[in-house]
Amino acid sequence: MANRPLTESDQLAKLQTLIGELLKGNDFYRARLEEAGIDASVSSIEDFTSKMPFTTKMDLVWDREEFEPYGSNLTYPLSDYTRYCQSSGTTRGPLPWLDTKDSWSAMLDCWDKVYEAAGVGTEEVIFFAFSFGPFLGFWTAFDAATRRGNLSIPGGGLSSKARLQAMVNHNATVLCCTPTYALRLGEMFAELDDDDAADYQLKKIIVAGEPGGSIPEVRKRISELWEGAEIFDHHGMTEVGPVTYEHPDKPLSLCIIEGAYLAEVIDRETHKEVEPGKKGELVLTTLTRTACPLLRYRTGDLVEKTYHDAPGSEEPVFCLNGGVLGRVDEMVVIRGVNVYPTAVEKIIRGFPEVEEFQVIQTTRQSMAELEIGVEAGPSASPDLAERVAKELADAFTLRIPVRLVERGSLPRFEFKSKRWIKQ
Repeated sequence: MANRPLTESDQLAKLQTLIGELLKGNDFYRARLEEAGIDASVSSIEDFTSKMPFTTKMDLVWDREEFEPYGSNLTYPLSDYTRYCQSSGTTRGPLPWLDTKDSWSAMLDCWDKVYEAAGVGTEEVIFFAFSFGPFLGFWTAFDAATRRGNLSIPGGGLSSKARLQAMVNHNATVLCCTPTYALRLGEMFAELDDDDAADYQLKKIIVAGEPGGSIPEVRKRISELWEGAEIFDHHGMTEVGPVTYEHPDKPLSLCIIEGAYLAEVIDRETHKEVEPGKKGELVLTTLTRTACPLLRYRTGDLVEKTYHDAPGSEEPVFCLNGGVLGRVDEMVVIRGVNVYPTAVEKIIRGFPEVEEFQVIQTTRQSMAELEIGVEAGPSASPDLAERVAKELADAFTLRIPVRLVERGSLPRFEFKSKRWIKQ
């Protein structure tokens, strides 16, 4: 385990302050803390993690069903809350989340770190290619950009063609969107003639909302489509806020914003912290989003724990090697082989001729089966499907049928993609 006394001291002080606030006013956590024997004098991070039980998404679902509509995980009077967002939800519907001005501001501080790490100066013009709906998404990114002084252009309600034109009209140098939509817009950009393409000033793309930004093949494809633009990954979730940034000296990994989050990576079976270099489930405690906190929240994200000795940093930084590798609940077993959607995407994106793809998962005689449809670009060779199938077979020692589908027939997505279809 890395020796990081300064980081742990800062986190412990924030944790003690947070617990003190929760014991005064948060009905959801007060009973849990008291039952665990934890108060604001908690002596160490280890003492906290050894006593405090996990929080799960179903805990939050049940709480909101019992205390409609916002649940009891509110630290202050309802009149103090000014912002509303909702998660993409469960089978029981989306989960609402409320924030006070202070807790919202704390999340904007996290986005300041994302922009700083990506080298985005206040003189940059940032275009936000997402719909301004009720999801947290890039809302915090937009507000943080305006707070720090960037000219920030919202792209909600516009078609893809209109968004491309707006990026020209406003000389946008930074684009914020999902990896899927960066690919979609990039395909349209690549079809422009040289004169029109010369009008674009785009230098950097910050992607979030789904795995992909830390997959080398996806990053390479996005950068190629956008004529060499730098790609920076980030991840977060409505329940906790903006969690990670990509350190310029450690690409293809995500660093935890440790001033705002206490992170653990646990073995799903033993619930014990894994050693560096091992994979497990990411568990987060929000240290600064006091108004609607989460303590030891099981995110469901599959990650690999590591530390980075960043230049200029006094202590090693907690990182997720390869970013978010997938969801622990998304793994599917195909004839005895564990298959994660991100691993399939990594292989398929290694073929630049593939413009889009879709995975169909079916069950036959109680066994899961996969079939993949791929859209081929105009330069693709006739044996593309055969080559993709061979690469998949080499990686998984499985025969997974791959077929070519008509170009433009598969859906494109602005927010989180839905390429994996269960039937």
